[in-house]
Amino acid sequence: MAKYRRNRINDAVKEEMAQILRDVKDPRIAGALVSITGANVTGDLKFAKIYYSVLGDDKAEVGKALKNASGFFRSELARRINLRITPELSFEYDSSAEYGANISSILKTLDIKSDDEEEND
Repeated sequence: MAKYRRNRINDAVKEEMAQILRDVKDPRIAGALVSITGANVTGDLKFAKIYYSVLGDDKAEVGKALKNASGFFRSELARRINLRITPELSFEYDSSAEYGANISSILKTLDIKSDDEEEND
């Protein structure tokens, strides 16, 4: 499959999963701030990894809830996206936001002088 087609499918799955996530009535998911950060569908469209992030400390509970609701997500995805095969969904926690915040805090602690300060010294 052409790479541009896979990218379009990945984007479509990501957008639809974000919309479907709003309709879930499970309090573990609805009560937490969950966002879909990405999707990676295999070339044969049989499997898809959905990357999510959670704002808060209940990452494990949200992960369990997403895994339990994967059948609902898959059926809704099949209804909304016209694909020959609806992929089986697996959910993976995306820690890139935490990693970025950690790097930002490290950079703030560094004592870096600007060019103007160096000329004055």
